[in-house]
Amino acid sequence: MNVRDSEHMIAELNAKEPYELTQKLDDADLIIINTCSVREKPVSKLFSEIGVFKKHKKPNAKIGVTGCTASHLGKDIIKRAPAVDFVLGARNISKITKVIEEKHAVEVDIDNDDSNYDFSEYRSNPFKSMVNISMGCDKSCTFCIVPATRGDEVSIPSDLLVTEITKAVNTGAKEVMLLGQNVNNYGKSFSTQDENTNFTALLQKISKIEGLERIRFTSPHPLHMDDAFLEEFASNPKICKQIHVPLQSGSTSLLKSMRRGYSKEWFLNRCEKIRTLCPEATISTDIIVGFPGESDEDFSDTMDVLDKVRFEQLFSFKYSPRPHTPAQDFENQIPNDVAGARLTKLQARHTEILDEVMNAQMGAEHHVYFDELKANGKVSGRSDDGKLFYVEGSEELLGKILKVKVTEVSRGALNGIVCA
Repeated sequence: MNVRDSEHMIAELNAKEPYELTQKLDDADLIIINTCSVREKPVSKLFSEIGVFKKHKKPNAKIGVTGCTASHLGKDIIKRAPAVDFVLGARNISKITKVIEEKHAVEVDIDNDDSNYDFSEYRSNPFKSMVNISMGCDKSCTFCIVPATRGDEVSIPSDLLVTEITKAVNTGAKEVMLLGQNVNNYGKSFSTQDENTNFTALLQKISKIEGLERIRFTSPHPLHMDDAFLEEFASNPKICKQIHVPLQSGSTSLLKSMRRGYSKEWFLNRCEKIRTLCPEATISTDIIVGFPGESDEDFSDTMDVLDKVRFEQLFSFKYSPRPHTPAQDFENQIPNDVAGARLTKLQARHTEILDEVMNAQMGAEHHVYFDELKANGKVSGRSDDGKLFYVEGSEELLGKILKVKVTEVSRGALNGIVCA
């Protein structure tokens, strides 16, 4: 979502102001730091980054802070760092051309509604497109700051989505990534019309776009993974067989404390359903260790889910107290060394699983969509199930879906040769 927000800002600046991208700080008239606030570390890094840019930018260059940290710190950013010229919250991206003209402008209204705003066109990769299908979040997870920075959930009308995706396809994209805090909760609320739809129906509608060959999405919420959705995921040939199912914890009691709305048993049931309907699918997840009150038994439940599901990709973190969240005030905060030891154990076990998964790929064949030139004569792309591939080649491979045989494996990627 942050990447797509950056694309929207670039598009607006390209279309409505005399700006174009530069990779050289010395040339920059405008420096935008787009931020995340899900964890504490990126927030801390922000002010050191501002200091670096202040020191090295040319005299009249402007600095702007955008995104989720902008939303929750607002004018305090300018108080702490007067070198910042404007602050633009994650829900206010359409106002970028307005705030650059007003010294110390602060636009952080989390009720602002861009769901019907027609952004100018820009994609960082011409061969694929990212599309927001909703904004905000209607959940109340006790560890998460997102509702306080991105506001209430609003779905974007399906006709607008079809139009946006069709434009991308007509300019070279064969793959779309649908984005939302909880994509499979799509259709719950619209701001300007009463559209009767849901995420499964949206997938079916988007699948009819001629020339679109691959559909990805992130992130679905386990609570909304009903059978109809999973059956569509498994049976629709345009939907890539890669799915992110955020666990957070394997402990039912901790999931209740987190207000996730499901149990360990429900999560395992949904993953088993995916494996049954679609054995070739890869499943990734998010896990938080050291959440307040996490016992050894709770952590063992998380390890149990890891062993049962065998996630192909894992995003794992120590719990980080965030402002505007109930969990920061919970009792039984877990000591950092305990949380760190658990994280190490979790990641070590996942590394073992990943090695087994990737080693089993030797000699396998996948259909890979090539979308990026790399150094040393390499081209990269992803298989239908999300594995990263590298092959020898040139720009003539870009935009093509080709069968590739695996010749070398590693944890992060696969090397291969294009089959004749």
